[in-house]
Amino acid sequence: MKFCSNCSATVELRIPEGDSLPRYVCTVCHIIHYQNPKVVVGCIPEWEDKVLLCRRAIEPRLGWWTLPAGFMENNETLEQAAARETLEEANARVEIGDLYAVYSLPYINQVYFLFRGKLLDLDFKPGIESLEVELLSEHEIPWQDMAFRVIHDPLKQYFNERGRNALRFHIGIIDKPRTIKE
Repeated sequence: MKFCSNCSATVELRIPEGDSLPRYVCTVCHIIHYQNPKVVVGCIPEWEDKVLLCRRAIEPRLGWWTLPAGFMENNETLEQAAARETLEEANARVEIGDLYAVYSLPYINQVYFLFRGKLLDLDFKPGIESLEVELLSEHEIPWQDMAFRVIHDPLKQYFNERGRNALRFHIGIIDKPRTIKE
């Protein structure tokens, strides 16, 4: 950050009085510009023994598979964000269910919320951010072509738990990037 969004003056990185972390502070109006993690919200759209996956039409990871997910917008709830992202990426309508997992990704300043969702019908098609969408059973999923570890690992866990009829809530940290093939 170089300029204040309040008055356009330059900012400096320093620890404000009463704080313990460096922040960008305006040199003129003294506004403190806090930079906080982004909230990402996703959904596991379920239909019988299958889940709906999207093949990405955008970077990062163009052409790789993922669950419908994206950044939460202002003035929406977590559940609304999960339903909106599913509609935007897969043109699929879902009833948002239980929160399945929360992951902190400190290396990219994100917090990721993943819900279970029940597909309301089979009328889905690729949205603007997807090349294709497919309803897949566990053995049909292209596991080596999953776009992100924060999708791959919870989805593996989901199928493992669902097979034992033991779905439960998870919280964790993904503290360093690694490829799915590791």
